[in-house]
Order: sequence, then structure tokens, then C-alpha cells
Amino acid sequence: MSIFICFLLLFPLLLIFSKKFLPSKEKLPPGPTGLPIIGNLHQFGRFLHKSLHKISQEYGPVMLLHFGVVPVIIVSSKEGAEEVLKTHDLETCSRPKTVGTGLFTYNFKDVGFAPFGENWREMRKIMVLELFSQKKLKSFRYIREEESELLVKKVSNSANEKPTSSVDLRKVIFSYAASIICRLAFGQNFHECDFVDMERVEELVLESETNLGSLSLADFFPAGWLIDRISGQHSRLNKAFAKLTTFFEHVIDDHLKTGQPQDHSDIISVMLDMINKPNKVGSFKVTDDHLRGVMSDVFLAGVNAGAITMIWTMTELSRHPLVMKKLQEKIRATLGPNKERITEEDLEKVEYLKLVIEETFRLHPPAPLLLPRLTMSDIKIQGYNIPKNTMIQINTYTIGRDPKNYTKPEEFIPERFVDNPIEYKGKHFELLPFGSGRRVCPGMATGIAMVELCLLSLLYFFDWTLPEGMTIKDIDMEEDGSFVIAKKVPLELVPTLHRW
Repeated sequence: MSIFICFLLLFPLLLIFSKKFLPSKEKLPPGPTGLPIIGNLHQFGRFLHKSLHKISQEYGPVMLLHFGVVPVIIVSSKEGAEEVLKTHDLETCSRPKTVGTGLFTYNFKDVGFAPFGENWREMRKIMVLELFSQKKLKSFRYIREEESELLVKKVSNSANEKPTSSVDLRKVIFSYAASIICRLAFGQNFHECDFVDMERVEELVLESETNLGSLSLADFFPAGWLIDRISGQHSRLNKAFAKLTTFFEHVIDDHLKTGQPQDHSDIISVMLDMINKPNKVGSFKVTDDHLRGVMSDVFLAGVNAGAITMIWTMTELSRHPLVMKKLQEKIRATLGPNKERITEEDLEKVEYLKLVIEETFRLHPPAPLLLPRLTMSDIKIQGYNIPKNTMIQINTYTIGRDPKNYTKPEEFIPERFVDNPIEYKGKHFELLPFGSGRRVCPGMATGIAMVELCLLSLLYFFDWTLPEGMTIKDIDMEEDGSFVIAKKVPLELVPTLHRW
């Protein structure tokens, strides 16, 4: 009742501001008529990407909707995506500011959500050179291979001790992804430190990601902050943020206490040096918030997106046993029997695995809605006028299911990518799991190496079956999350060591 009264008191003020935010209707994209003040918010269900997909079937691949009083352009075709991400990449490469992203990026001191400008350019340069360059990718190979071996050992122990028992792959894979990301980015081996409970890492990542991507009324109404406080949204955001910050403080403190070798290789060491030494060139100064902003990007995106992709891939393989059989036969025939370990040299030998991962990206992009872009000048998309300072969302969920791009788009068919030039690196706009253009994900190569190595190891060493009494139809495909979309129900499979 208090929220309703508050809304009634704010209604006249909101009405005034809504008129200010409404753009001219000249040559704007089509879209459903919204209600006063709330715009089209009442038309959105639990999952925004699915709601927008449904609306686009009626209004087309370029739509104008209103999130409260904020106009938002929804692009749902490869042609529209190409115009945004390639033709008008420079004019659309900024980011809108929201309450959640501002909080979890330490006031936009990161790379992923930072508006276009000097801060973004300098921080991206640091992240690419010190963490995601080809040199770093090669130098961190041993970390990925060690964690892959540990993953196989854990699953092997479980298979030997309880031969008919299932393994919760979500927990196993999240632990694998978190260990790799934190070792290569933070110089922190969580298997050897006493402040990290690996069982809680998954919870921390998912809670932080959910709150980062949640909608606050302050983002869409001039006085929405008041309702956020009354509804508890403000409190939820800050509690989740406090947990993440506490975790980062432990990492930094332990990092400093332990000491590092002279040849500093992780990004915390590099950025701490930059913080303590004045920048001799230019005016840009790295701060503590820049360090934490980068940690937030790497930890949340690196762990969550990679783990989610691996889980969805194993889920689809479990639902399609003939595909899994074909993939395992190709892997084992190519790599040979009785290998003691899988290395990254093996990754290029099994092309069919790459096709399976691409098909997973198509049906289950980690972020179905790419990070929103903000226009920095007036542009045209598919013939429609898009004013300056307009938010643009690209729905890769819809693009991946467009029958103009793919035959039988709802089916899991890795063979569709055989002799097909489409790939995931941002050059083909039918498949955009990492985005494209200036804002493409800088950690793409690292993420792919982590995903491929894990899947190759799991599929080479083990045969996988559903728990007793469970059939393919029983596999739950319900989604969960806000920004990054995960499988809601944990995937449990029974591993058996393969006998040659």
C-alpha cells in the first residue's frame, strides 16, 4: 500500500518528465503502444529476451519500446545488428548508466560497462595487454591444463567411489572456471587459501550477476529511486555488492600479504604498481576503484559465462545422445586411446567439438541481450531514425532462432556449421555470443580455451548417462538469471571412466 501511495504522489512529476523523454515520432521504428508513465514494462515477463522475441514477431526486427519513460530500440535481425555493431560502431559504442551497473563496476571504472571515453580506452588497453593478449594466453596455458587435470581427477574419484551416483556438473564446472579465472587474473590459487569456500563461489557469482542485471525503477523513472528504497531493491543491491567487495578485499589483502615473484604476471600486481607510481604520460590515473572494477568484470563475466556455456553444452549433449556419441567417437578416434592428460594442443584436432559449442552459443547465448549500447549521435538503422542518447539492445536470442538465418532453428544440429563460414568471433552477425566491434569481449580467446579444454576432457575420459529412472524428456531446460541466463535446475549426470 505504501508503494501505491508513493506512486500516486509521484504521478504528476513523472508525467511531466515522461513528455520530456518522448522522442519525435518522425521515421521512428514501430512498436507496441505503451501505457502512460510505465511505457511497455507491463508487457515484459520473467525473461526480457523472450518477451522481446515475442513482441518482435509482430512489430519486426527493429522496434521502439519504452522502459518507463526511457525509449529503447530493440534490434532482432542480423542486418540490424550489423548496422549497429559495424556500420555505426563508433556512433553506438557508449553504454547507458544504470544503478546496478554503476554499483558493481565501482562507478563505471571497469571495461564492460564504462561509457566510451578515456577511462574506457585506457582500462581496455590495460586489460588486453596484461591479461588477454596472445602472449598472456600462451603463458597461462599451464593453469588451464592443471585445472583441467584436477577436474578429471575429481570426477574420476567420484566415479570410482560411487559408480552409480550422479555428479552435480554445475558445482564441478563452476569450481573449475572460478579456479582458472582467479589464478590467471588474480594470482590466487583458491585450492591453497583459507578464506575461500569454493562451494560458495557459485552463489557469489550468481547473486552478483543477478543484481547487476536487475531492473531498478530509478533507471526508468526520474523519482524511481524512492520506490526502489521502499520495495527493498536498493537494499538488495547494496547487500550483494557488499559481499562481492568483501571477497575482493580478501583477494587483494592476501595477494599483498603473500608477496609475488619479481616477474609480476597477474593484473592485480600490474594495477597496484600503476596506482603506486604516477603516470608519466597523459593525465589518466589508475585508482583503487579501477582495480576493483576490472576484478568485477573478469570475475563475474569470466566465471559465469564460461561455466554457463559448458553446462548448456553438456545439457544439450545429454538431450541428444546420438550427437554425444558421434562427438565422443570423433574425439577418441582423433586423440587415440589411453591418453594420460588432455593438452591445449589437442583442441585444434577435433573440429566437431567446435561445431557443438557454436550450436550451443546459437541456442543458449550466455547473454541473450548484448550489453546495451548508447548512441552518441543521430543515426539510421534499417531506414529508421535513431536519436542521439538512445539505448539500443540487440537480441541475439531472436537472431539465433531466425529461420532466415538457420533451417530448423529450434533444433540442436551442430552439422549446420559444417562448411559454413559463420563463427562466433564477431565477424558474422548471425552468431554474436561475445558481441562485435569496439565493445567485443576482450576475454573471448581465454574463455573459449577454457570451455574447449573442459569439454574435451570430460568427453574423452568419461561416458555419461542420466541418473537411474530418468529419461531425456525429464531433463529440465528452465532458465534462470537476469543478464546472464543459466540453467535453473542443476545438471546431474552419472560418469563412468571409459574403458578402451
